[in-house]
Amino acid sequence: MTTALITHPACLEHDTGPWHPECADRLRAVRAALEAEEFLGLLRELAPLATREQLLRVHQAVHVDRILSIVPEGDDLVELDPDTIMSHGSAEAALRAAGGAVMAVDAVMEGWARRVFVATRPPGHHAERDRAMGFCLFANAAVAARHAQAAHGLQRVAVVDFDVHHGNGTQDVFERDDTLFYGSSHQYPCYPGTGAASETGVGNIVNVELAPGSGSAAFRAAWADVILPALDAFRPELIIVSAGFDAHKADPLAQLRVETADFVWLTRELMAMADAHCARRIVSLLEGGYDLQALASCAAAHVRALMQG
Repeated sequence: MTTALITHPACLEHDTGPWHPECADRLRAVRAALEAEEFLGLLRELAPLATREQLLRVHQAVHVDRILSIVPEGDDLVELDPDTIMSHGSAEAALRAAGGAVMAVDAVMEGWARRVFVATRPPGHHAERDRAMGFCLFANAAVAARHAQAAHGLQRVAVVDFDVHHGNGTQDVFERDDTLFYGSSHQYPCYPGTGAASETGVGNIVNVELAPGSGSAAFRAAWADVILPALDAFRPELIIVSAGFDAHKADPLAQLRVETADFVWLTRELMAMADAHCARRIVSLLEGGYDLQALASCAAAHVRALMQG
């Protein structure tokens, strides 16, 4: 069963400045890891540009227009907030990241791949309908989910998020619509301050708070005991994964102490869920992960599992 990799060199041109954790070396590390011989069987595609129509299914027009209008000259940078930076190449990179997510949905729905990993940047799960934040410009997972509904007629689309930070942007888009499901485990308290267990939307949002230092057992329990049963009850027709690897014990931005093996375990659990409900269809989108070695090894392990399932 074909597994595809979607990426684009333009995503390396999103310059966040010196010392910023969400840097181009993150994507270089992931791409290098996926050049190993064991990944030669991946179907490799270049991410297209997302269209305005695709973005407007999620974002307000004023937000889309603002992001696309910011094209600094030369090496100049524009701070949208202290964390979220744009350079000359950022608008195209953001369009490629959202467009790659859309292409991945088309791939699994049209059947030329069953599982897809999208290795792009900037990440997306913090971007709200009308605001860029937390390193994110467009809400890539939400754009993909809305595309699955609009272009392919799906009635129930799920996004599951194992990034160490809560995906407030995805939740912002989903929380009023019971045709969409969002499940997240995340360190709490932590940036961005959302994701309390009491935030349940219209019964379609499942947040599991994990204390700093929780480790593998708590991480696996959050999924096995809470999120996966809720996902099973939702009966998704497509699973989209916000695959952030910053819960890893080596990551400098948080303290959950998760192991690489835990990401592999969860990937296999999600594949089993996709086998049961989604004709095996999974779209996985790179989110966080800020220790380069850990990010590369975790992304490779995640893709290896997708290929083997």
